[in-house]
Amino acid sequence: MANGGGGGSSSGGGGGGGSGLRMSSNIHANHLSLDASSSSSSSSSSSSSSSSSSVHEPKMDALIIPVTMEVPCDSRGQRMWWAFLASSMVTFFGGLFIILLWRTLKYLWTVCCHCGGKTKEAQKINNGSSQADGTLKPVDEKEEAVAAEVGWMTSVKDWAGVMISAQTLTGRVLVVLVFALSIGALVIYFIDSSNPIESCQNFYKDFTLQIDMAFNVFFLLYFGLRFIAANDKLWFWLEVNSVVDFFTVPPVFVSVYLNRSWLGLRFLRALRLIQFSEILQFLNILKTSNSIKLVNLLSIFISTWLTAAGFIHLVENSGDPWENFQNNQALTYWECVYLLMVTMSTVGYGDVYAKTTLGRLFMVFFILGGLAMFASYVPEIIELIGNRKKYGGSYSAVSGRKHIVVCGHITLESVSNFLKDFLHKDRDDVNVEIVFLHNISPNLELEALFKRHFTQVEFYQGSVLNPHDLARVKIESADACLILANKYCADPDAEDASNIMRVISIKNYHPKIRIITQMLQYHNKAHLLNIPSWNWKEGDDAICLAELKLGFIAQSCLAQGLSTMLANLFSMRSFIKIEEDTWQKYYLEGVSNEMYTEYLSSAFVGLSFPTVCELCFVKLKLLMIAIEYKSANRESRILINPGNHLKIQEGTLGFFIASDAKEVKRAFFYCKACHDDITDPKRIKKCGCKRLEDEQPSTLSPKKKQRNGGMRNSPNSSPKLMRHDPLLIPGNDQIDNMDSNVKKYDSTGMFHWCAPKEIEKVILTRSEAAMTVLSGHVVVCIFGDVSSALIGLRNLVMPLRASNFHYHELKHIVFVGSIEYLKREWETLHNFPKVSILPGTPLSRADLRAVNINLCDMCVILSANQNNIDDTSLQDKECILASLNIKSMQFDDSIGVLQANSQGFTPPGMDRSSPDNSPVHGMLRQPSITTGVNIPIITELVNDTNVQFLDQDDDDDPDTELYLTQPFACGTAFAVSVLDSLMSATYFNDNILTLIRTLVTGGATPELEALIAEENALRGGYSTPQTLANRDRCRVAQLALLDGPFADLGDGGCYGDLFCKALKTYNMLCFGIYRLRDAHLSTPSQCTKRYVITNPPYEFELVPTDLIFCLMQFDHNAGQSRASLSHSSHSSQSSSKKSSSVHSIPSTANRQNRPKSRESRDKQKYVQEERL
Repeated sequence: MANGGGGGSSSGGGGGGGSGLRMSSNIHANHLSLDASSSSSSSSSSSSSSSSSSVHEPKMDALIIPVTMEVPCDSRGQRMWWAFLASSMVTFFGGLFIILLWRTLKYLWTVCCHCGGKTKEAQKINNGSSQADGTLKPVDEKEEAVAAEVGWMTSVKDWAGVMISAQTLTGRVLVVLVFALSIGALVIYFIDSSNPIESCQNFYKDFTLQIDMAFNVFFLLYFGLRFIAANDKLWFWLEVNSVVDFFTVPPVFVSVYLNRSWLGLRFLRALRLIQFSEILQFLNILKTSNSIKLVNLLSIFISTWLTAAGFIHLVENSGDPWENFQNNQALTYWECVYLLMVTMSTVGYGDVYAKTTLGRLFMVFFILGGLAMFASYVPEIIELIGNRKKYGGSYSAVSGRKHIVVCGHITLESVSNFLKDFLHKDRDDVNVEIVFLHNISPNLELEALFKRHFTQVEFYQGSVLNPHDLARVKIESADACLILANKYCADPDAEDASNIMRVISIKNYHPKIRIITQMLQYHNKAHLLNIPSWNWKEGDDAICLAELKLGFIAQSCLAQGLSTMLANLFSMRSFIKIEEDTWQKYYLEGVSNEMYTEYLSSAFVGLSFPTVCELCFVKLKLLMIAIEYKSANRESRILINPGNHLKIQEGTLGFFIASDAKEVKRAFFYCKACHDDITDPKRIKKCGCKRLEDEQPSTLSPKKKQRNGGMRNSPNSSPKLMRHDPLLIPGNDQIDNMDSNVKKYDSTGMFHWCAPKEIEKVILTRSEAAMTVLSGHVVVCIFGDVSSALIGLRNLVMPLRASNFHYHELKHIVFVGSIEYLKREWETLHNFPKVSILPGTPLSRADLRAVNINLCDMCVILSANQNNIDDTSLQDKECILASLNIKSMQFDDSIGVLQANSQGFTPPGMDRSSPDNSPVHGMLRQPSITTGVNIPIITELVNDTNVQFLDQDDDDDPDTELYLTQPFACGTAFAVSVLDSLMSATYFNDNILTLIRTLVTGGATPELEALIAEENALRGGYSTPQTLANRDRCRVAQLALLDGPFADLGDGGCYGDLFCKALKTYNMLCFGIYRLRDAHLSTPSQCTKRYVITNPPYEFELVPTDLIFCLMQFDHNAGQSRASLSHSSHSSQSSSKKSSSVHSIPSTANRQNRPKSRESRDKQKYVQEERL
């Protein structure tokens, strides 16, 4: 039985090698049963012995462990697995015993010495710790030695802790190296798993064993470092990594000593994979929580899977010890991996299964934990992989191609509007890639939009507040960063604060990046000035939507329809050809015009601005409205229609209105020698003159060439002041003779100013307003309450109080709305003259009649409550109701006797030869408006689709774009969405925004914005020659052709002739027509609605009822003599002249008997103040 037991042991060990050994084992089992039956007969012992010997002969061949002649190994094939296992067990339990014994002795020592320590301490207290003379006793030498020993041990412990800590470079290298070597040892195990479980090997000739030995020596040294650095040795001894070392390191040394190898528990090295996520974090590869969690789950799952497969591989190839290892089966390691996977997943095909009792017992317990792990880990892993950011990559810059980053409010509407304008075909080839960065993944519609523009658009998910995301989109190499704002948010201040934080984050990451951001509120622009790296001279711009929106509306109060024309100029619109002779045909021809910049040819150098402007219009078919002028100190300024006193310099930048960028190139290519006799402007192209070859590199700096569709100024020549140089202005002696001690203008001289007034002094009751005949004024209907967001009414009033108007030309402004809301706005309005407030509601017809709505020059309808409603179709309900309410009003057909306005021409329809109507008599008889339809109104809308409700008689499709609708074409509706185009227009040409802001704000400059940021109000200033010179700047006006100097051209004349005559005679620059909608029809009852025609061609035929948009020079004599040529302030529907003064019903004679009541005295004082 001893031999049988020993043979069984050897058979189990040898049978793990392959099929041949497994067959020998089976034969041995059969012979063993025969041996048992034959040995039952005790009488035939010799034959039994002989039979047993013959049976065991082949079994011994199977028991022998594979051996070579060079390897000194056990020739009897004795298995030595217990020696390998014993080395690990002795190391583990021996070390555990020593640690526990040390702790026990230390505890007993502490307990035993506790009483003695107290006794010694008491003796020291009684005897005193100092000598009688008060000096300290010398410290005991033994205590010094103990302290030195403790210090030395602490130093070694600290050194070991630093060596294995991942906080230092050495520690990180060591940790990573240990992990890499552990993976290497695991790979060696995978290689050796194809060999028998136990085999003879020569250490000096087995290369894998040598490598494994080197690895384990390193692991042993690292184990020592960890042991020294550990604070709690017991817990360290029980750690997973320590257990792995116990069962993998000692068997290697045993292998060298016995010259044999046992596969054993080397599979435990797979548990090191659990630290994979830590290693990646040390290398700064994993940074996000999701990625760390994903790697953790994967490493735990895989390490558990491989470790369990190693155990199954060991027991199945070895067999059960109590069965003498005879129930083994040959399974490769990877078959065991497969077995564990189908077991965890509860599939269990049955093709591979455990036969040993140990294997089956292990599978019983493993399936409980494995199934739980599989059911919890795998779905979470799949979820993490599925939830990985689809747009989480990094942008790869393309050589020779610029890119911009667009962030902020990224929605389908905002992105589609931006791309439509930015990638418009009229911009030539836009070689710019657009990178969108947003923290929310796009929806299906937005994703489809990105795919349609995949060649030029990329989207990445992230936040500009995260520097890592800024690095992903290569913000440091981007040409600019554009920040879009949510125009429909409920809290504009919070939206502006978010965008300002985005600017701070981007500027903090890369201070030199150019940023163009949208702002909703004007007063929030001041916060951008607090950012140190914010520099408008370098191209940084803030597009304030409230400032521009109200500025556009204010200009419509001076020249109705101008808001539509300006909005179309900086928006890219494709030309839509219509064959029918309708108003849409002429309107759309003008819509296709945009604003561009181009450098002027040297052929224009030395010529005056009107001469160059006429040459461009007549010969080049281009309309130049402004230039960038460099003064003697090389400071750049944008001058709008400067007049004939200014001469064109070399390298002057011109601002043109044209249909595409290619046409504007004619101004740059024009050569008098080559193109003087060419009549077709399309033939004006780059000629072969050497002048043109040398001109471009000398005139254009590389910075100015960097964008298509327009060029930027260099940082040192950014336009600062949008007014004329005082030294270039002729006739400064004609400036109004004003008292320099009286503050009539602000400190910059750009706006009319008055001393701050209390709001109670400008409030009118309904009866007071009815007693005061208001005419030619502006009525502002405002919806708002105490909780409404401020819309910034100062931006509406400032253009109407520009200093290039004389005081008597200012239109009186009457606000009709909630007094609680207007009190909140009044702080920014109390420095402007001719402003009144009627508390009430714009829906009250009594309030509207009290302010003479039928005699106003313009009625503006605004609402501060538009963004507080979730339903977009109801956002404009108040404005629409107010507009329809006014249009449905009826007025008496009375004759209003108004003071004649001699600023312009005799109104259309009036006989100039009639004594009653002659301006000489000072009185003008005009028919008043009898229906509200003819009242000039401009309504602000938030939702573009709501424009269909403004005009009940139009036939616009609800899906029609805003710029194609009749209310917008007529200038009676304005939506903030049209300002979206300014983002791309400003990027391609930052001078465009400066020009637009100059036109619509009345002359606001960065210096003025900085001043307002300091005091939140305009500061009054004394009139000096410098400030008065600032009044000399152009303003927009409308001229009637029915009468006056241009009456001969109004009936069938050409627009080009009018353009040239106005430019030569009055330095007036015409740029559009405001025409009656049915002017082409010969019907007796024509509609009073008008529409805008932008930059008509030279041969365009005029009609008498046309109103001409023009840029007029400041008239110095208008303040003294009111007979000079000026703008026509009129109602566009009736083409009638209205005075902008305020009249009182009592006559002048009756006014001599002044009322003595306080109310009457205050009223009389108010009327006299308004007549100043």
